[in-house]
Amino acid sequence: MGRGSIFLVTLVVLVVGLLSSIFIVDEREKALVLQFGQIKQVKTEPGLGFKIPFIQEVVRYDGRILSLDTPAIEITPSDDRRLVVDAFARYRIGETEEQIIQFRQAVGPGGLRLAEDRLASILIDVIRAVLGSEGVTSNTILSAERSALMNRIRSQADADASTLGLDVVDVRLKQTNLPEQNLAATFDRMRAEREREATDERARGEEAAQRVRAQADRTVVELVSDANREAEIVRGEADAQRNRIFAEAYGADEDFFRFYRSLSAYERALKGSNSTLVITPDSEFFEFLDGAGISGVSAD
Repeated sequence: MGRGSIFLVTLVVLVVGLLSSIFIVDEREKALVLQFGQIKQVKTEPGLGFKIPFIQEVVRYDGRILSLDTPAIEITPSDDRRLVVDAFARYRIGETEEQIIQFRQAVGPGGLRLAEDRLASILIDVIRAVLGSEGVTSNTILSAERSALMNRIRSQADADASTLGLDVVDVRLKQTNLPEQNLAATFDRMRAEREREATDERARGEEAAQRVRAQADRTVVELVSDANREAEIVRGEADAQRNRIFAEAYGADEDFFRFYRSLSAYERALKGSNSTLVITPDSEFFEFLDGAGISGVSAD
């Protein structure tokens, strides 16, 4: 083999060795340089890195915030109403070199798959512990107070996951349902409560209607009474005025007034074609009538 060939082979080996010693870390990644399984370098910043070719290897981990869904589990709050809950968590591998090293030592070659299995176990245990603790009822879990419970779950899960080199960013309860065997009884109880509330509302409505009707009846009686009183006053005033007019007329001409009163009496007494009076002929009733004027009256 000539010198040229040896030089070419040497150049190729050097180029391959140089390329093998360079690696690039993406901004979404974190990397470890391992030599025979031992950690020699931690790369947390994006850019170029160097390693010993063929001896050292680069292991990359996703540095973004990742999502993990937990399986549905059954929990029993302090009021003994069993619930089925499932949750999801947002987590990431720690950003410091110590956390990345701790992550590698905790999961080994298993990587994220093994880390998620362990994190899911941690979350399930913490969810059971928090939601089953004293003072936490099913109503608490189903109310607005659940946000405080989720914060407790996140804090405890983050503390437990620190042994894996993980940071738990957030934990949320996705669904909170009753077990199938309890749904029918719960629906029946809810229906009974709603029917009782409806009955109470109808009773209160009927009571209010009775009060309104009683008030209306009282108002009607008061208005009619006031109207009758005012009518009697007006009628009395009219009668008084009439009597006054009669008195004035009587005082003005007594003979004419007696004549007018007699004519009015004739008109009232002799109504209809069958009017008959039994009266003495010399009665004062015929004072203003002569013998011819009483043809319709028979006197015995």
